[in-house]
Amino acid sequence: MEAGILINGQVLGLAGTGYPDAISFLSGGDEAIQEAARYAEDGRDATPIAQVKMHAPVPNPGKFICIGLNYRDHAIESGMEIPEIPTVFTKYDNAVCGPGDPIILPSVSEKVDYEAELAFVIGKRAKNVKAADWEDYVFGYTCVHDVSARDYQLATSQWTIGKTFDSFGPMGPSLVSKDEIHDASNLRIWFDLNGQILQDSNTDQLVFDVPALLEYLSSVMTLQPGDIVSTGTPPGVGMARKPPIFLKPGDVCTVGIEGIGELVNPCVSELE
Repeated sequence: MEAGILINGQVLGLAGTGYPDAISFLSGGDEAIQEAARYAEDGRDATPIAQVKMHAPVPNPGKFICIGLNYRDHAIESGMEIPEIPTVFTKYDNAVCGPGDPIILPSVSEKVDYEAELAFVIGKRAKNVKAADWEDYVFGYTCVHDVSARDYQLATSQWTIGKTFDSFGPMGPSLVSKDEIHDASNLRIWFDLNGQILQDSNTDQLVFDVPALLEYLSSVMTLQPGDIVSTGTPPGVGMARKPPIFLKPGDVCTVGIEGIGELVNPCVSELE
């Protein structure tokens, strides 16, 4: 899938820059950004966004890391204590899909839930990074929908199995560079199901913010360009509602984050 940049409603493909996909572009660092800027000056190969099929900003991340119980009020609604260290689980790249792609509701689960999340994307190899230096390593941000099969997730103490069904990691609509976001710790975040707002919060409620997560994770593992860290969901998830709300075929899910945009995905049955 070719990488591109969005300029005034036009998408400029980057294949001609020598950085044809997201991972190569992110790995290219400042040189890739400068080459893309030069390439954009004459607007060649630009296509109106309405004529472009948008895919996940990073279709094949090396790591897709997720953080649980990272909003104070969500931990409370889940009946769990606010964590003292980050709760970490993963998704795999089979879960990744993009804007407009269907969320496939598996026949083996009856409790598929929604979770709107802010994710940050690594732009530079990161190991043992201090929180104060986070800007040198984070490229930018995107929306993630952490779709969750609660009956599988809560059947064991390990959450990953309920989080990484095919299509359970929609992301998009684009990857917004950090210089375009004034403060990632003060963004409205919401989830809309069929026109009804079910989650509505702010990233100022994060227990562990982006710098803290980068420091913690990079103390354990080397993070590479294109790795994704999804930072957790605010309150209002379907499992916690009375009565519970779980996703069904025909539903339309929208994850929205201020400054990033809206990620929209329909739900379909695996059996269709």
